[in-house]
Amino acid sequence: MTTVSTVQIGSPETGLSVVLDRFCRLFNELDSGNLHKLQEVYGEDVRFQDPFSQVSGLDQLTEYFAGAYGNVIRCRFRFSDPVIDGCHCTIPWVMELQHKRLNGGRQVNVDGISVLEIRDGRVRYHRDYFDAGQLIYENLPLLGGVIRRIKEKAG
Repeated sequence: MTTVSTVQIGSPETGLSVVLDRFCRLFNELDSGNLHKLQEVYGEDVRFQDPFSQVSGLDQLTEYFAGAYGNVIRCRFRFSDPVIDGCHCTIPWVMELQHKRLNGGRQVNVDGISVLEIRDGRVRYHRDYFDAGQLIYENLPLLGGVIRRIKEKAG
């Protein structure tokens, strides 16, 4: 992966782009067998939140990802250009996920964005925003078809 290009507002924290590169690389290598790599990017005091959970601390984050990656066949991210303001960063992405229990194991694409706070060379705050319906509900047998029809009629 090449260095992430950025849109900067104000002056970034020293080393932020290095941490951001590590963050992107981590999430394209992460699986249930190498969760120890989280400590290379996150601080011990990290706070994490997504539509399914909110955890505090590296141990809880590792435990959360152990559950999240338990049935993952493959997970990769296509990251877009981040916006950086001091120690804060937002980075849009598309997650390409293959999961044993979703969409018959076929790839699901989910649009999202991560909001990060990076201090002292580590991610201290990480919040992911994405449509949980796009990830789960639209890809479940029976319910998925109903949700997709509702979205088509609404939009």
